[in-house]
Amino acid sequence: MAFRKALKRTVIIGGGAAATYFGVSQLIEYKKTQARLAHVAAEAELKAPFADELPSRQAQLTTLKTTDEFDVLVIGGGATGSGCALDAVTRNLKTALIERSDFSSGTSSRSTKLIHGGVRYLQKAIMQLDYEQYKMVKEALHERANLLEIAPHLSAPLPIMLPVYKWWQLPYYWAGIKMYDLVAGIHCLKSSYVLGKNKALELFPMLKKDKLVGAIVYYDGQHNDARMNLAIALTAGRYGATIANYTEVIQLLKTNDPKTGKEKVCGARCRDVITGKEFDVKAKCVINATGPFTDSVRKMDSQETANICQPSAGVHIVIPGYYSPDNMGLLDPATSDGRVIFFLPWEKMTIAGTTDSPTSVTAHPIPGEDDINFILNEVRNYLSADVEVRRGDVLAAWSGIRPLVTDPNSKDTQSICRNHIVSVSERGLVTIAGGKWTTYRSMAEETLDAAIEAHNLSAEQCKTVGLMLEGGKGWTPTTYIRLVQDYGLEVEVAQHLASTYGAKAFEVAKMAQVTGQRWPIVGKRLVSEFPYIESEVLYAIKEYACTAIDVIARRTRLGFLNVQAADEALPRIVQIMGKELGWNHEKSTAELEAAKRFLYHEMGYRSRSEQLTKTTDINLNNQEVVRYKKRFQKFDKDSKGFITTIDVQQVLESINVNIDENALHEILNEVDLNKNGQVEIDEFLQLMSAVKKGQVADSRLAILMKTAEETLDKRGPVTVDRSGGGV
Repeated sequence: MAFRKALKRTVIIGGGAAATYFGVSQLIEYKKTQARLAHVAAEAELKAPFADELPSRQAQLTTLKTTDEFDVLVIGGGATGSGCALDAVTRNLKTALIERSDFSSGTSSRSTKLIHGGVRYLQKAIMQLDYEQYKMVKEALHERANLLEIAPHLSAPLPIMLPVYKWWQLPYYWAGIKMYDLVAGIHCLKSSYVLGKNKALELFPMLKKDKLVGAIVYYDGQHNDARMNLAIALTAGRYGATIANYTEVIQLLKTNDPKTGKEKVCGARCRDVITGKEFDVKAKCVINATGPFTDSVRKMDSQETANICQPSAGVHIVIPGYYSPDNMGLLDPATSDGRVIFFLPWEKMTIAGTTDSPTSVTAHPIPGEDDINFILNEVRNYLSADVEVRRGDVLAAWSGIRPLVTDPNSKDTQSICRNHIVSVSERGLVTIAGGKWTTYRSMAEETLDAAIEAHNLSAEQCKTVGLMLEGGKGWTPTTYIRLVQDYGLEVEVAQHLASTYGAKAFEVAKMAQVTGQRWPIVGKRLVSEFPYIESEVLYAIKEYACTAIDVIARRTRLGFLNVQAADEALPRIVQIMGKELGWNHEKSTAELEAAKRFLYHEMGYRSRSEQLTKTTDINLNNQEVVRYKKRFQKFDKDSKGFITTIDVQQVLESINVNIDENALHEILNEVDLNKNGQVEIDEFLQLMSAVKKGQVADSRLAILMKTAEETLDKRGPVTVDRSGGGV
């Protein structure tokens, strides 16, 4: 088996120490101008046969089944696989892309949301004099700049603060960050800078003040990873690639090469996951870009093939946006166990992560409670004592499997390859494994170069540098204003649509229903506190969403931002999709249950709900017990020892508060541990104890009962005459 370790193209231009600043700056501007002209020329040469409207999923499947032979068949719809498809189709190769689940359903949607070169990799490169690490960082910084350019609506520079608590660390970290800027060269986003203690606290007021010396701020990129992945796949589709999600490879097809007499891979036997129907797809070249599942596809080629994937789990959590400033991230360079933790604003929430631990390969990774608590503890170490970091504030949590790889040509076969590996097997299967999100494009370019060489394909040069992705062309930072003015959308909704769909946001706005209100004129929200609207569900189907999970996890990011809000939105999402796709009652029910299981297991709902269990200790003092029992008794007028929705509704009606019966049932169900339709006094005390310890936050029942009690106390006793004989 022929393996090639990824070799990077690094060009160093300069005139040594004698080079003048004027000469270098002229060279930089010249290179930028030439690059822009090259991008324009490359895009002008390309034709997008589906620029106006993408074929339906059914039409894509028909093309897969009826095409005699593709030049390239890419297996895997993550960032790398989608990048390979886009690279191939823009080189004028007949291309197909298939994914057994949804586009970006795996690791590519579960990242830290950063587009970065890797500060810590550069540190290792310098400390260990590792040239491979240096080249990896250099390339990643180039790709960072390109990605920010080709998808400006989905990505933006983000300042990240590195707080310093020891004087000697200030020059040490400053030198490292300045080197990061230097390596970026013309692709440096903004120059890093040093802050004193007071200025650091002004920009990041939640930061721990004790012993703070100052801080260093540097810039990296941030993006909406799932939407970026989808944009790459859809762009490939626009340029003529046949793309199909929920299309699983059952086995690789093989035939004897008439020239050599040897067996070679010539396609794949596929199964439509939605219908169960099977069909063959023939191709001159098959590319395996399946991330953590790399080895399972390689073993379809040859059972004797040794494993190269070393899966590693990375857990992230989402906490409320008030934990971080709107536009400033935080880097903890040395956690208690030597790992790096990022603390970043994203979609008006705060992401914290990641962990790094060995794991087994699974399509449904689950975030562990130990990892969640580890991240919370690290966050506590860097935030002010005034900020209580509560377990109950974790709104969502997920685990992503990073597909690290070993190089089989290495003497130490257990050594982890720091970058990626491109391989071509004896039967011609091309595999791309490892790497990082930021470098997906260059990895795809190298993979196609290897595929073209190995299979003697007639292809043009790579054209993906500077090639705008779906929604990027025509987008401007003020696009949202036109959406507000032309369609009568809320400003927050318009900003969300513009930053999610780019220039395609107008298509989503056209599909939005009239609200019947004075303002907004159109755009009914799926849930009140998030800017996602109902027309996005309809547009998601045009973007090949097939399940409710596709909508809450990848077309919108609701499942990644707040599992409870996603759970509340699900019935309406299923209703809209069911009507559009013709689902019967049985199918709609199955979709709803599958999405709830996804939230419960993969998005941290289970961990969140288990903070309040039957075995939760009641850690309240006598005074607190008396106070909470008194509150409970305001609802339990008959001293039954439990309350029901009827009890709560009667009290709320007495203070002129109306809550939908179904919503009230959901509120009580969150606390009803034994699921008998009522909340007992012990369950209520367990809830209040969990709230006290920070295990549970924003409990709707706790807040509702407290507010009702305060209102009743202000009003005094209600006479029987006034209440008509009721409460």
